Amino acid sequence: MTDRPSVLFVCVHNAGRSQMAAAYLAHLGGGAVEVRSAGSAPGDHVNPAAVEAMAEEGIDIAAEQPKVLTTDAVRASDVVITMGCGDTCPIFPGKRYEDWVLDDPAGQGVEAVRPIRDEIRGRVLTLLAELGVGPVGA
Repeated sequence: MTDRPSVLFVCVHNAGRSQMAAAYLAHLGGGAVEVRSAGSAPGDHVNPAAVEAMAEEGIDIAAEQPKVLTTDAVRASDVVITMGCGDTCPIFPGKRYEDWVLDDPAGQGVEAVRPIRDEIRGRVLTLLAELGVGPVGA
């Protein structure tokens, strides 16, 4: 890893879980981690319930747009975290891969998204500790 580790979050639509995880890592990492997110079949927009749930945490993801997963994004990342995208993520030797099993917030209201958001926050804090980065404002 470089002095500034890079993390890629991948889910199918890049509209909920991976967007929330990327936002938390960017927010709590305070710029010490390069953050990317992408989807194997990106949606048209970020899930409104995810936007609302993150706004409750003081994090605005309303302007984010789902992005397509590219081989270059995986290659450029030190850590690749998948969230239900199965085998669609390319594998490169020397990378750290994790699969976070999380409920899919697609089609759910903010009440159902809050526990997913909270679990993601906890996992991001653990990831920061593993990367040797102290969280900002945790």
